[in-house]
Amino acid sequence: MSSVVSRKFRGTPYRNASDTWSEIVELLTQGKDSSARKELRAVAGIAASLITEQAPKQAAIIATCDGPRTRIYCTYDDDALDGSDANEDALSFEPLKGDWAVSLPCPESDLSWVQAALKKHSSRITTRDLASGFALDEAADNAKAMTLDVEGLRNL
Repeated sequence: MSSVVSRKFRGTPYRNASDTWSEIVELLTQGKDSSARKELRAVAGIAASLITEQAPKQAAIIATCDGPRTRIYCTYDDDALDGSDANEDALSFEPLKGDWAVSLPCPESDLSWVQAALKKHSSRITTRDLASGFALDEAADNAKAMTLDVEGLRNL
């Protein structure tokens, strides 16, 4: 099974949703000016609206790549002000290396408009119903872990 790394960002009222998304983009892009950074910045308004809805409190923002999977949560209210649960430390790997994707949690009531809005900016940044939470995340982890390269075995 692939490795999973988690981070928790301090949301409102410590910082507003736009600034929270900017900090998440910095973490994921490691400050590099890249096409991934441009794509993530292009969806800033959409991502900030989901952060405002507190979707990443209940379900993670998930970044997948050729390396470990990154799960990002946000803390809110007193937890955000206190900051003791926060972990915004840099990652020791490139979280958007190779074939990357980012999945944003979204309330079911906003799912259709968020999906349509994201499609206008990126095919790599998608959304999912936050009610599916870890069930979807774990299914993706397990599917990736259980992939069998039959052609590779035949060539042995």
